[in-house]
Amino acid sequence: MRFIGSGGETESPRPTGVDPAAVSVEDCSISFGELSVLEDVSVTIEPGEFVGFVGPNGAGKTTLLRAISGALEPDSGTVSIDGVDIHSVSSKRSSQLVSVVPQDTTLSFSFPVRDVVEMGRHPHRSRFSSPTQADHEAVEQALERTRTTDLAERPIDEVSGGQRQRVVLARAIAQETPAMLLDEPTASLDINHQLETLELVRELVDDGRTVCAAIHDLDLAARYCDRLVMLADGGVYRSGPPTDVLTGESLADVFDATATVTPNPITGAETVTALPSRRTDVGDGDETAMQLQDARIHVVGTGPTAACVLAQLESTHPGPDLSLGPVTHGDTAAETARTLEIDCLEVPPFESLSTATLETVSDRVENADVAVLTGYALADSPGITELLETVETAAESIVCVTRESDDRASATDDGQRRATNATVPTHALEATSETALETIETALNRSHSRPVVDGDSSETELGSSDSDSNPGLPAESSSD
Repeated sequence: MRFIGSGGETESPRPTGVDPAAVSVEDCSISFGELSVLEDVSVTIEPGEFVGFVGPNGAGKTTLLRAISGALEPDSGTVSIDGVDIHSVSSKRSSQLVSVVPQDTTLSFSFPVRDVVEMGRHPHRSRFSSPTQADHEAVEQALERTRTTDLAERPIDEVSGGQRQRVVLARAIAQETPAMLLDEPTASLDINHQLETLELVRELVDDGRTVCAAIHDLDLAARYCDRLVMLADGGVYRSGPPTDVLTGESLADVFDATATVTPNPITGAETVTALPSRRTDVGDGDETAMQLQDARIHVVGTGPTAACVLAQLESTHPGPDLSLGPVTHGDTAAETARTLEIDCLEVPPFESLSTATLETVSDRVENADVAVLTGYALADSPGITELLETVETAAESIVCVTRESDDRASATDDGQRRATNATVPTHALEATSETALETIETALNRSHSRPVVDGDSSETELGSSDSDSNPGLPAESSSD
């Protein structure tokens, strides 16, 4: 691993003296008085594996870590590290097997930072013996790896919370245990040090260390952990690779949240996007809400804007009958539709829209009370003209939604162009992401009273194209 500091790029030293070890939790139950926190929990962490414990507050993540560390003995069940029952050995022996980076890193005494890191060496020597050369080397290495060497002589109570977190991590590294536990290791760190810390932990794992961490940030957990264990209601809800654990279904069940999970285009890791919660304050006498409930709405668009519209409409309870498309597979809007179980018409990216696809869109729009256009559907592109003509001809009412409140978003040269007023049907209502729901409700109120638009006007409103080519839908753009 390389750190970038004031002295330039440096190569961090490698750890030594650590052999891989498995962590095994078997049928553990823990209660505090009448409150049952964990019940018959079984988890196995393989040697050299980085496992993240995720779940809502109160799910038992910290309690499970304390049980693995030996600090909290379960009411029933066993915890072993490298085959050793952690609760049947001395504290010195358990400290040779597992180190802990707690969430609260506050220390009661004003020790110098170097002395705090050196505390990690106590399990490896007798009570009154002096530090050995190996101890000094382990401490210096830990300070260097966590970039805390320049803090070594400062009192621990005079460093910042983020710096203190790194010092405590250095202490755990100096302890040279086969297993390491971290409770919210990035909670008090800025974004740079969050990544720096987890990069370092990831490197420790690659060198053979077995690591368990309770992590609230699901994106970071998915990015750095080999496996996630999702805890809920006192047990293991799901365990496996991040792609299997972090799904719209699991987030709804465990966190009671509406969210989409899509691959990050840069890291490839799963990224969780929380969506608005369902509106439950709709009364039976709310005529507008009841009209929305009974409506059929088709959304044409891709990316975050279309996803936001779908989420807002789905957040009404009960929501309208929704459909989406055409949209490319893997797009944020497509993933949102899948998560929310919304009917979705998917097509390959960059391929021409077939006659059958356009006919399907026409049928869905014609059967909808409102058609919503977002994103690429508002781009001034010859390839979109035929799709827009199809929508305008078939739609009873149209709402055009953009992300920008002042003007339609400028798009990049690689597939999206600046939208112009010529691409917006004259009878359409315009809205931003923030006003989409309100505007759609207005369109529903107007849909049965607005005059019928002459079918011959579509060419005038959309503008004629010199090209009959249809290059198809662009892939999702970050500018949407």
